[in-house]
Amino acid sequence: MGRKYFGTDGVRGLANTHPMTAEMALKLGAAAGRYFRKDQKSHRVVIGKDTRRSSYMIESALTAGFASTGMEVFLLGPVPTPAVGMLSRSMRADVGVMISASHNPYHDNGIKFFGPDGFKLSDQAEIKIEKLVDGEINLAQPENIGRVQRIDDGLGRYMEFAKTAFPRKRVLDGLKVVIDCANGAAYKAAPTVLWELGAEVIPVGVSPNGFNINDGCGSTCPQTAADAVLAHGADVGICLDGDADRVMMIDEKGKVADGDQVMGLIAKRWKANDTLAKNTLVATVMSNMGLEKHLEDQGMTLLRTGVGDRYVVQAMREGGYNLGGEQSGHIVMSDYVTTGDGLIAGLQFLNAMMKSGKPASELANVFEPYPQLLQNVRYKDKDPMDASSVKAAIAAGEEALKANGRLLIRKSGTEPLVRVMGECEDAGLLKQVVGDIAAAVEAAA
Repeated sequence: MGRKYFGTDGVRGLANTHPMTAEMALKLGAAAGRYFRKDQKSHRVVIGKDTRRSSYMIESALTAGFASTGMEVFLLGPVPTPAVGMLSRSMRADVGVMISASHNPYHDNGIKFFGPDGFKLSDQAEIKIEKLVDGEINLAQPENIGRVQRIDDGLGRYMEFAKTAFPRKRVLDGLKVVIDCANGAAYKAAPTVLWELGAEVIPVGVSPNGFNINDGCGSTCPQTAADAVLAHGADVGICLDGDADRVMMIDEKGKVADGDQVMGLIAKRWKANDTLAKNTLVATVMSNMGLEKHLEDQGMTLLRTGVGDRYVVQAMREGGYNLGGEQSGHIVMSDYVTTGDGLIAGLQFLNAMMKSGKPASELANVFEPYPQLLQNVRYKDKDPMDASSVKAAIAAGEEALKANGRLLIRKSGTEPLVRVMGECEDAGLLKQVVGDIAAAVEAAA
């Protein structure tokens, strides 16, 4: 059964446009409150947000919805998404909510739900909440309306928790680090944690104004951090996205290392330490074939899932694996966190630098990636994937690549986009195949 409002990462859309309106946020809060408040005992929800202007509006509406069903509401303010997962569990909340559209521009927003175990909700739970949204919600009696309070130490709790992922006796003395927070949720936490661990910190993207989140900075625009690394002679750069659940690393030469390279490094180190569960890394179908070949050569296995960190985490939990993530920069280390955490993944990279004494450029170049090309084609109402011309172009592309590469064509779960991705050892052939399919999709859109 499909989901009506939820995509691959919660409910997302253009702010003040259905489904990302105050009215819908109110209904979602009330529906989730009714779903989790199954008796008259005290039930809690923690709510975090990023720095978008619309996050304040959605926070107020969600708060009203939860309180109307008797939930006790704890407002965390601007915090990274992984902080909500961590605090949902540590504060014994029944549900956690993060208000963010992650790496999207300021005009988008989203609502992500976490269960009491700190993990994102299952598809089945989201479907049940959707049914409640569309139905009649029983509100609490006046004497049972939930209380609302702000939690001032939530961010501090997360920062102290993040530092526990770094070896206790190791410090970052002598390391100059550029940290790009994308003018997002980690603009306070990330620079502070790095400084308290001993690094010389060059902060970028730490002046949010409600509209500049992910704007020319962060993991979707790593060149800004790369320029800062070169300008300041830094040893390494860390690029987070708007809600800090993604990371891109920058070496001292200004070269960008994506999530595949970071996962490859962590997997290699954990295998050497005999801490990589079942010698397996969980990643999505988007991860580069070069990573898969590298892992096989090193005696490790790459287990692929559908696109979305929720499906990576699901496979990790079902299979007992402790490392997974996405090429886009979600790195999930279940020994520490329940979802992607860009700061903690960055600390793993810095730990490798300090322990090995090697420069970032050597550590970030774990494998030689296959040429990979991704084109996004935006559409409106008409689904271009149903067109016979698109299906024919895809079939022709698959025949052209055969055993020398692969194609992955899919609709985005968060935006009206068709993503056309291909990999092939022959870069010229790859460009032709992906271009032909993207053109067919655009013509049919």
